[in-house]
Amino acid sequence: MKDQKTQYLNKMDVFQDLSEDDVGRIDRSTTMTTCKPGRVFYAPEETGEVLFLLKQGRVQLYRLSPDGKKLVVAELGPGAIFGEMSLVGQGMHNTFAESVTDCTICVMSRQDVRRLIQANPPVALRFLEAMAHRLQETEIKLEELAFKDIPSRLAGLLLELAAKTPGEDRVTGYTHQDLAEILGTYRETTTQILSAFKSSGWIRVQRKRIDLLDVPALRTLKNP
Repeated sequence: MKDQKTQYLNKMDVFQDLSEDDVGRIDRSTTMTTCKPGRVFYAPEETGEVLFLLKQGRVQLYRLSPDGKKLVVAELGPGAIFGEMSLVGQGMHNTFAESVTDCTICVMSRQDVRRLIQANPPVALRFLEAMAHRLQETEIKLEELAFKDIPSRLAGLLLELAAKTPGEDRVTGYTHQDLAEILGTYRETTTQILSAFKSSGWIRVQRKRIDLLDVPALRTLKNP
């Protein structure tokens, strides 16, 4: 019977073109570890020596302004890869990677990743697709920062997070501070806007849970 790690690797998009034997070799070359919230995997300008595969939990990629303000450039969930710039020996472009929940991570060395992509060109292509998708998401975030106001961006974020749990119009596991950091604003601003949404009857706010009561209204605000 396949162990848990092999089952997980089989489900990852980047490895879907591999044979069972290939996946087995990857299994033997990776290590699986768990970590608590607050684990920093890498910091700006570090040249990564490993590639991270996220099995469970949430990881944020973020930047810090000179005055310490945090801007989340990506929030990753199960099945994501990060540290991919290690594939080309580059620094992490002023980005931190940090766990925000309990996480289970598989780790591959840069040497093992290079051997893998040299022997399996389709895997190399999927790594490039993952990197391109991450870049596209960053460009969308920058566009929203430039052209959308905070209420519109918050409405869009709530819809996006709720969509990660099909059939459930709710967002769970996020504090007001978490939402503010993803938006690149202040907690007080986020709290004020959530209160306005609540007064309008669009949402119901509980501890680390926001129920979306009027999805059409939030969609209209997201795309005025």
